[in-house]
Amino acid sequence: MWDKVVHVLAHIWEWLAHSLKDTVPLLPFILVMYALIELLESKADLRKITKFGTRLGPLVGSATGLIPQCGFSVMAAKLFEQKYITMGTLFAIFMATSDEAFIIMLSDLQTGAMWVLPTLLAKVLIGIAVGYAVDFVMRLVGRRQVCVEMPKTVGGVPTTVHEIFIQRYEQEREVEAECSCGKSHAGQHWAIRYLLNPFLHMLKVGGLILAVNFTLEMIIHLVGGPSVFASFMEQNRFLQPVISCAIGLIPNCASSVVITETFLSGNIFFGTFVAGLCANAGMGFVVILRNVRKWKRNLLMILACYLISVTIGILLNIFPLSV
Repeated sequence: MWDKVVHVLAHIWEWLAHSLKDTVPLLPFILVMYALIELLESKADLRKITKFGTRLGPLVGSATGLIPQCGFSVMAAKLFEQKYITMGTLFAIFMATSDEAFIIMLSDLQTGAMWVLPTLLAKVLIGIAVGYAVDFVMRLVGRRQVCVEMPKTVGGVPTTVHEIFIQRYEQEREVEAECSCGKSHAGQHWAIRYLLNPFLHMLKVGGLILAVNFTLEMIIHLVGGPSVFASFMEQNRFLQPVISCAIGLIPNCASSVVITETFLSGNIFFGTFVAGLCANAGMGFVVILRNVRKWKRNLLMILACYLISVTIGILLNIFPLSV
C-alpha cells in the first residue's frame, strides 16, 4: 500500500514541478503587463471615443474591447442598459474582449507572443461582423434601437477608464465606484496603484495558471500520455468549441486563463481558443442579468452569444491550427 502512495506522490510532485517550471518564468512579464494596464487606465484620454452610439459603434466597440481586463465589457453593459449603445455594439465589445488572455500570451514569449496578432485580428473581425449582423437582425425584426447622447459631464468630465467608472456611473453605485478590475482605486497612493495592485493581480493569475497547468498534466497522464490525448482532441475538434464556450460564459477571469493556457499547452485548436474567448464577456453578462425585468431578453442574449461563439469555433476548426 505504501508503495502505491509513494508512487502517487512521486507523480504529483513530478506534475507540480513541471507546472511550476512552466508558470514561474511568466510572473515577471505578467507583473509588467498589469502595471502598464494600470497606467493606461489612469492616463489614457478617452474623450475622442465618441462613436459608440453611431453606426460606427460596432467598429469602435470591437477595437475598444481588445484592451485587456473585463472592465470594458462591464462598461459596455452599463452603456447598453442606459441606451447609449446598440445591442450590436454591445455584442461587438463582448466578442472582442479577452479578459486575461492577451496578458498571458504576451508573457509567454516563446509560444504565446506569436499568436497575439492572429488572435487580435480574428477577434476584431469577429466583433465587427457579429456587431453589424446583430444590429441588422434587430432592424429586420422591427426592434428599433434609438441611442441617446452620452452625458459629457457627471461630476466633471470623464477622460480615463478610471474616471468613467468613478464619475459617469457615480449616480448608480451602491457602495463605492469601481474601476475595470472591479475595485476602487480612488485616492490610492501611486505605489499601491502601480506596484501593489499589479503584484496582487500577478499572484492571482499566476495561481490560476499553475492550477490549470497542474490539472492538464494530470489529465494527460491519466488518459495515457500526450499522444493519446492529442489523438482524442483531434478526433473531437468540432466538439471542442461546445466545451470551451461553456467555460467562457463563466463570469470570472479564471475561464479566460483556463482557455488560454490549454491552447498554449497545445491541447486545443486555435478555433476552439478563439471561440471560448468570444463567449467570455467577463462580468458584462452579470451587469445585464441585474435587469431582472428583461430576463427573457437576457437569456436570449447569452444563448445567442454562446451559439455564435460555438459556430465560429466549428468553422475555424475546419482548418485546425494548434501550437
